[in-house]
Amino acid sequence: MGTTVSKKLGNLKFRRQQPIGAHIVDFVTFQHKLVIELDGGHHNQDSVVTRDAQRTADLEAAGYRVLRFWNHDVLANLASVLDVIEGAITARMKSPSPYPLPSRERE
Repeated sequence: MGTTVSKKLGNLKFRRQQPIGAHIVDFVTFQHKLVIELDGGHHNQDSVVTRDAQRTADLEAAGYRVLRFWNHDVLANLASVLDVIEGAITARMKSPSPYPLPSRERE
């Protein structure tokens, strides 16, 4: 994700082609546990749709939020894609952690 993306998303660090469990994701920010997957046309095939659904379920079970975008949408409407990503990060920052600190560590 280039300079424009960095500026738009507050210079968040995304890593590309990172392994998470049995999967290699397109982009991930570990800080916000957000995975971005970019899908080409072959993701419309039934077998790939099924595999993608399992992949998403696995990643979500590991605590990640998964956003999928069509390659065409990224190329044709990057600003909207970035808005969706920014919204997802903002929502994750506002939601309480599923792993709260013990009460003695919260003080």
